[in-house]
Amino acid sequence: MSRISPPPRPIAIIGPTAVGKSALSIALAHLLDGEIVNADSMQLYQGMDIGTAKLTVEERAGIPHHQLDVIPVTCTASVARYQHDAAADVEAIQARGRVPIIVGGSMLYVQSLIDQWDFPPTDAQVRAKWESRLADVGIHQLHAELAKRDPEAAATIEDQDPRRTVRALEVIELTGKPFKASQPNRRAVPRWNALLVGLFAESEWLNPRIETRTHRMFDRGLIEEVRHLQTKGLVRDSTAGQAIGYAQVLDMFDGQLSEEEAREKTISGTRRYVRRQRAWFKRDPRIHWVEAKNDPLVGVQQLLEQEDS
Repeated sequence: MSRISPPPRPIAIIGPTAVGKSALSIALAHLLDGEIVNADSMQLYQGMDIGTAKLTVEERAGIPHHQLDVIPVTCTASVARYQHDAAADVEAIQARGRVPIIVGGSMLYVQSLIDQWDFPPTDAQVRAKWESRLADVGIHQLHAELAKRDPEAAATIEDQDPRRTVRALEVIELTGKPFKASQPNRRAVPRWNALLVGLFAESEWLNPRIETRTHRMFDRGLIEEVRHLQTKGLVRDSTAGQAIGYAQVLDMFDGQLSEEEAREKTISGTRRYVRRQRAWFKRDPRIHWVEAKNDPLVGVQQLLEQEDS
């Protein structure tokens, strides 16, 4: 009797913004006959291309990509919906005998997928209470209130993200526990026994890349992209409108920032986000770290050889 081969093991390429995850994923997909599953929440949005560093069709080099351009900017990205849809993509790729390569740096989205996260309950009245509080005091004060109740949650949630701030406070009130308590066990075996690979880079190497990438985005038409997305319904107080880069351009349109200030605030906002990404992923002992500034594909190949031996 012939043995049934196990499905191909997924590989997750994670780490901070601008560290080189997309380039590595393409090289790895060619090497392993893989398909890519996006785990960047802003790349889910249709038309948000330049400001999210979404690979063009040409740059995808014939590699199938999943969970790109799946929702309009007028919708709210949902971690739960992403978890369901992306898991179906992973398992369909496995069924084709190909290697799923999960790529992205959106912490909650990565975690929801690799850990089959069961989300905490919701309560319309409790959520309405915190939304009312948000309307009264604004996002900065509400985020400060979250920091007093749960410093760790506040450290991983953008201080200009009203939806996730409200959600964290809702969960804390409903469960009586820190927001972290509702999150999965990072010491458990990842879903599908996925291999978690993190790209690591020192700030001295990464910061200039962030600056170069930001200026390239503006020079390649980010302002025009945002102006076009406004015709599709993009507004500042939406989830898509709070994305780094897009928020700053929308503020520029409102006269709050000059273009130079929008560029600088995009750079500083990206650096803050990178610090949160590092703090989040650093707490996961299952991640195998590979140096980004050298050839990371070589590091991943060595890791795969060690895993197979």
